[in-house]
Amino acid sequence: MMPLIGNMSDKYGRKALLTVPLSLAIVPSAILAYSRTRNFFYAYFVVKTLIAMVCEGSVPCLALAYVADNVPEGRRASAFGILSGIASSAFVCGNLSTRFLSTASTFQVSASVAIASLVYMRVFLQDSIIDEQLTAPILTSTGKPKGKGKAYATNEIQSKNGKTFKSAPSMEDMLCLLKSSVTLSQAAVVAFFYSLAEVGLHASLMYYLKARFHFNKDQFADMMVISGIAGTISQLVLMPILAPALGEARLLAVGLFFTCVHVFLYSIAWTFWVPYVAAMFSVLYVFSQPCMRSIVSKQVGSCEQGKAQGCISGISSFANVISPLIFSPLTALFLSERAPFHFPGFSIMCVGFASVRAFTSCFLST
Repeated sequence: MMPLIGNMSDKYGRKALLTVPLSLAIVPSAILAYSRTRNFFYAYFVVKTLIAMVCEGSVPCLALAYVADNVPEGRRASAFGILSGIASSAFVCGNLSTRFLSTASTFQVSASVAIASLVYMRVFLQDSIIDEQLTAPILTSTGKPKGKGKAYATNEIQSKNGKTFKSAPSMEDMLCLLKSSVTLSQAAVVAFFYSLAEVGLHASLMYYLKARFHFNKDQFADMMVISGIAGTISQLVLMPILAPALGEARLLAVGLFFTCVHVFLYSIAWTFWVPYVAAMFSVLYVFSQPCMRSIVSKQVGSCEQGKAQGCISGISSFANVISPLIFSPLTALFLSERAPFHFPGFSIMCVGFASVRAFTSCFLST
């Protein structure tokens, strides 16, 4: 759904498309805010699943496209880092707030904040005005690509008589977009393996730490807060300094390298405090996502930002689906008595190999 939603935002505006997921996001929280009995939980689960099928990840995707619309190419990496840092700070605040709220109040606050975000967006956000000066146009009047390395796939394919016959991107359009630039193709590979590793770690880590070191929910929350605070400070303070100095490609390589270190450290954790140290590596590995998105934004014109970001989000979503199917059973096997050999963190190490694959793709492309 992400390429479709991104493409529609190129045509109808970011604000119009942001209204849909922000409106629908209110409903699941409102259900549990009203009641948490069994029937209401099932209603929440069904509604949440249906909404996620359409809208999961669309708000970050459209936000990235909106920033790309309004920020010149030279400052996008810093802007994407700041956007990601604000999201991390929201994660930290949400995590901390649950320490002080009752279960009932948690869902009521969640629904209220969702309503506030929708109202704020509708009242204060100005819709993107596509500025052709941000980057070279995708096509010349003759239909030939302008500029080296720019994507030539358009969000509307015209027939011989000049009439538009297609507006929604097909799988063929997505492949055409990715093949139009070597950098885009490499970014797609990096996005897939990075998401495979990230979700694989999240799918396995809590299970692993609970079985290995008897972590409880408060310790998990503490790790999340440590990681979130470190990532927030890094993206809001360090990234605006490092991105212009090193460039997105080098900073992406730095982020992916420390992603590998961070994951491998989890896999060989020998005592309970090692995971806390690994969590602090978010100071450096959080550079990966904003740098990758900034690189992608520079490969397409201003009228295709939604489509390009949606394509990368779609690839990441596909990795998010298959990653737990691979790593969760592997974690269960190596934490059981049926393990082929004694290495409780073996599944986490396999996650690390996926992050190494993302790093090598990035390293080869630079």
